[in-house]
Order: sequence, then structure tokens, then C-alpha cells
Amino acid sequence: MANLKEIRSRISSVGSTMQITSAMKMVSAAKLKKAQDAITAMRPYADKLTELLQNLSATLDGDSGSVYAEQREVNKVLIVAITSNRGLCGAFNSNVIKEASRLAEGQFAGKEVSLVTIGKKGNDILSKKYKVAFNNNEVFDNLTFDNVAAIAETLMQQYAEGNYDKIVLLYNHFKNAATQIVKTEDYLPISPSEGEAKASMDYIFEPNKVEIVETLIPKSLKTQLYKAIRDSFASEHGARMTAMHKATDNAGELKAELTLTYNKARQAAITGEILEIVGGAEALNG
Repeated sequence: MANLKEIRSRISSVGSTMQITSAMKMVSAAKLKKAQDAITAMRPYADKLTELLQNLSATLDGDSGSVYAEQREVNKVLIVAITSNRGLCGAFNSNVIKEASRLAEGQFAGKEVSLVTIGKKGNDILSKKYKVAFNNNEVFDNLTFDNVAAIAETLMQQYAEGNYDKIVLLYNHFKNAATQIVKTEDYLPISPSEGEAKASMDYIFEPNKVEIVETLIPKSLKTQLYKAIRDSFASEHGARMTAMHKATDNAGELKAELTLTYNKARQAAITGEILEIVGGAEALNG
């Protein structure tokens, strides 16, 4: 059994760790509320915009479609992997990294696969195994639509120039604070909606389809990427809050066990001292 000084030192260390994890949990909980409200408010708009774009693309019938809707033979693939800049959030980052590896070596095996990493943690691991076209860590420092739009414009330019035949987004979809779902989403080319869906839609185009497509597609693509990063941002804080909550609970249990061990050791030491005193007194009396 460890001596009392070592146990006291461990109790103090675990107590300090518990204070840190508890503070991190509270910080993430405060940030999560704002991030959750932002993504919850944005989703209906982004989903409806994507639906309109898909239905509009389906009605063009190739007469004057956008370059972003051009279907090509897939030889060069770009995976946009969205992680975080900081750790201590459970399996949040590792799930995206594993899925990126699975896509590169499974679904897109035999293709020329490149990555765009948004977030430091994903870049640190994926850059060792795959070709990273570019990395952006600064977007989380000031997460605004304009900053994300600059990344989206780069992706659109790369596709328009024919550098890639397919671009997919890979990120954590926020379901609730305890659940994040890794999601793979086609980004480019734009896929038209299903036949039944487009048949049920009857639009009146003003001024005309071409101008609407040219205006709507860039806006929709920027919004789609912004939604994905916002989703990942909310998921990060949810994952970190959950991880720190579990860490705090585990630290509390460990501290209780160490305190019990300390009390037992202290009691054993006191009992030993009493026995020594009683034995010495009896020896003197004898």
C-alpha cells in the first residue's frame, strides 16, 4: 500500500484535474447553446435552398446548365474533412479521420484522392497519409459566412477548372449534445433531385432559368459549406461537453476511491502506533 504522502498527493492531483474538466464542461456548455441555436435556425433555410437548386437543375435538361452541374467520369476526388483545432472532445476528430481513410481506401480506391482539411487536428493526422491540397485552421477563430464563402469559392474554382471530378464534404452532424453522426455529403457536381420530386414541382421562372441558376448555385454552395462547418462546430462543443462531463465523473469516483484508501491507510497506521504504545507500556509494567 502506498504511503500517506503519495496518496495525499494523488488526491490533490485528481482534485485539480476535476476542477479543470468541470470548468471546460461549463465553457463548452455555454458555447454549445449559441452554436446549437445558430445551426438549428440555419438548417431549414439551407435545406430548402438545396432542394430548390436540385429541382431547378433537373428542369434545365442540359440546355444551358451550369459547369457546377456537369457530370464527369470520376478520376480525381477531393474530400473536404472538417474537424476541430482543439482536442479533448472524445471521438469527435478520430471518427472523421477514420471515415476519410475509409473513403480514400474503400469507396474511392483506385482514384486520385486529395483532401482539404478544415481544422488542425484532422490536418495533423491526414497530411501524413494523404495529399492535402490546402488546410484552413483560421476559419474557427471568426466563423462567419464571408470567411466560409472564400473557401467555397476556392472549391468551386478548382472544380470549374477541371482539377477535380467530384468533391464531397465529411463532417460531424449535430443531433444532440451527446450524439454526433459522421456525415458524407456530395458537394460537387450538383445532383438533380429524384424524378418524382421534380415532377411535383411547378415553378414560374422570372426572369429566366439561366440567370436564376447562375445566381442560385454559388449562393447555395456557399450556404451548404457554411452549414456543414456550423454543424461541425456545434458537434465539437457537444462532444467536448459530454467528454468533460464523463471525465469529471470519473475523476470524482477516483478521488472517492483514493480518499477511502487514504483513510484505511491512516487508520492502519494509527492502529499500529497504538499497538506499539500498548506493547511498550506492558513491557515496562512487566
